[in-house]
Amino acid sequence: MSRKISIALVLAVLAGFMGYALWSIFLAPSGLPPEGFARGNGRVEADLVDVSTRLSGRVATIAVQEGDLVAAGDVLAVMDTTELEAQKARAEAAVASAEAAVAVAQAGVTKAEASLALAQTELARAEALSGRDVISKANYDIRRTEAQVAEASLAAAQAEAQAKERVVDADVANLQEIEARIADSTLHAPEAGRVLYRLAQPGEVLGSGGKVLTLVSLGNVYMEFFLPAGAATRVKLGDEARIVVDAMPNVAVPAHVSFVAPEAQFTPKQVETVEERESLMFRVRVRIPQQLVEARLAQVKTGVRGVAWVRLVDPDGNLPDWPDGLTPPVAAALPAPMTGDGATETGQ
Repeated sequence: MSRKISIALVLAVLAGFMGYALWSIFLAPSGLPPEGFARGNGRVEADLVDVSTRLSGRVATIAVQEGDLVAAGDVLAVMDTTELEAQKARAEAAVASAEAAVAVAQAGVTKAEASLALAQTELARAEALSGRDVISKANYDIRRTEAQVAEASLAAAQAEAQAKERVVDADVANLQEIEARIADSTLHAPEAGRVLYRLAQPGEVLGSGGKVLTLVSLGNVYMEFFLPAGAATRVKLGDEARIVVDAMPNVAVPAHVSFVAPEAQFTPKQVETVEERESLMFRVRVRIPQQLVEARLAQVKTGVRGVAWVRLVDPDGNLPDWPDGLTPPVAAALPAPMTGDGATETGQ
């Protein structure tokens, strides 16, 4: 009897194992993230920046080609400034002429001050002599009038000098405006990026605001994906995230949550199932740290597809720890690029 019970128990255990195996293979949901984590498909993206002219003019040179990597402040293109240089020379001459006029006016002020001082001295002498009846009252009145005229002449000379100085200020401002236009004729990279399109060629005449280049800005590299409302409401801004791109499946790129859409929207068109299309989704953005992007600018490629992982806040406001094996090892920096002979570059 005990032997039959033992055989029955063994058969029951085997049936349980086989049932669990069949459930795991055919019925259990596969590929779902563990509790406390969420993921979404996306691609690495960056902002596009149009490099445009502020003034109309002819393109003199373009210093970059499509695909070139540029740093912030690099010269990208130069507009022809022949006409502006002529205007600058004329403005400089006007400033010099106005400054000379100011010098003449200041000399007139000095002369008027000397005339006034002489007239005041003569008036004081005439007043003393008139008190002793040495000179007539008519001569005293003449000296007093001469002092008043000298005083008025000084005021006029000072006003003229101030007017000449304002002319200098206007001419200097005009010169600075022309210099600013010349400076704006050299187009610089606003930030690190890669040239996506050359929209003009040397010799072309562009209007104000004409586009010369389009850059893929590497100042803000991110991945966007969509999460259902139940998961999106548990994502915290600034929290750590991880990106695993298809091109490097063995490396997890560190990132952080920089944006969660405040309003829901329908799932993107690339989602094919009816159930997913019927649910509302929230757009989430995770950003790669700027120092990591700068460390490997040459390796950053937009449009690369991958998966972004985020942690979900539990009801107590806590975040789960990243378990081993959930994603590939996190890299402090992207792997060093390969040289032509297959060796890894070092010292970068």
